[in-house]
Amino acid sequence: MFGWLDRLSLVSGPLPVVVAVCGIVGAGWLVAGRRRWFVRRALPASIVGAVAVTLLLRLFVEKVWKPFPDPIETSVYVWIGIGLWAIALAVPRAFTTVRWKIPVTVVAALAVVLTAAVQINRVFYAYPTVGIALGLPDPDRIDFEQVPPSTEPVVAGRPLEDVWAPQAPGDLPSSGRHTTTAIPGATSGFSARDAVIYLPPAYFANPRPLLPVLVMLAGQPGSPEDWLNGGKLAMTMDAFAREHHGLGPVVVVPDGTGSQLANPLCLDSQLGKVATYLAVDVPAWIKTHLQIDPDPRSWAVGGLSYGGTCSLQLATNYPQVYPTFLDLSGQEEPTLGDRGRTIDQAFGGDEAAFVAVNPLDLMKSRRYPDSAGIIVVGTRDDAYRGGAQKVYAVAKDAGMDVQYVEVPGSHSFSVWSAGLRDEMDWLAKRMGLIS
Repeated sequence: MFGWLDRLSLVSGPLPVVVAVCGIVGAGWLVAGRRRWFVRRALPASIVGAVAVTLLLRLFVEKVWKPFPDPIETSVYVWIGIGLWAIALAVPRAFTTVRWKIPVTVVAALAVVLTAAVQINRVFYAYPTVGIALGLPDPDRIDFEQVPPSTEPVVAGRPLEDVWAPQAPGDLPSSGRHTTTAIPGATSGFSARDAVIYLPPAYFANPRPLLPVLVMLAGQPGSPEDWLNGGKLAMTMDAFAREHHGLGPVVVVPDGTGSQLANPLCLDSQLGKVATYLAVDVPAWIKTHLQIDPDPRSWAVGGLSYGGTCSLQLATNYPQVYPTFLDLSGQEEPTLGDRGRTIDQAFGGDEAAFVAVNPLDLMKSRRYPDSAGIIVVGTRDDAYRGGAQKVYAVAKDAGMDVQYVEVPGSHSFSVWSAGLRDEMDWLAKRMGLIS
């Protein structure tokens, strides 16, 4: 019934423009008070107060709390400040008008706040549609208990597309299905949130093709669901499947942090055994609970930001598990802000322990002739682009088959969703899915 609303874009098209116009009108109403005390005192006080609170917030987040290894874009703080200004000004503005117009003032302030929220969302691209922002039901989501059991016989081959086709056009669903389930840290002891799993249409066929596996990782802050929302994972995989007889990789998005704000660096350290979780526990669980191709040549790992760094870490520390990687805007190395702080908090000051697992150091001392990867970064991602270029050069010198790609955009989901979409053919060929 509300399919049009579910698909309505929050980051492009007419809606952000309409919201911005409403925000401008709302701001105009807020500043339109004519009383002398409002113009001389309330209006400038709201501006000064909003600026002061925003600057204090930025100082606390970036210098004291430091929940993220890299700074948040300045534009985000500007929009936060505008939202705070609207809220602060709404109270004195309400006293400058007749009582029946007070609701207009409230609506005006909400319009400015909504505009700020939409603009911040356009920076991060976290909620691309109204349906995702409102959490509307997704018809392609199933319970894990609904995932079909193993079938016999199966179809296997490289490339898989050359040896398998659905028996009849109506045998497959029109789109893939996704679900969530727990993947325990049986060996690592790591306490992870539920993983997201995408199953392409071909997974529901009988006989079933043995599909490759793509492990994808979210950023920090973040959660596995981010790949379904801002990352457009299901949309990208469904589009690929439509062009390849329903075939596509089984995509597993495990939790690589443990919570929204945690940063365990994707390492085995004092912060947790995340590397063992992702390189041992997750593959073992997948092979036990899903019917897939167990050949390591058919496995790849990828991720965005923290997850991109993690994909490189796994590819260099566990090349026998993940010989293929997709690094989307990853960092130069795992970090809590700087190398000294990282070594102190994760390894108790033992620099040698960090060097032994750090991708750049590993690639300078080892060869990776059987590994391949693509490093993607935004053209306007000034904080990460230099590091991505360095990683590419070092990986190439280490014998990897690597490519460096720039995508229009900054450090946002617009880059990461496009990076996954654009590199699907390369990934599929590398994993033996298509020729």
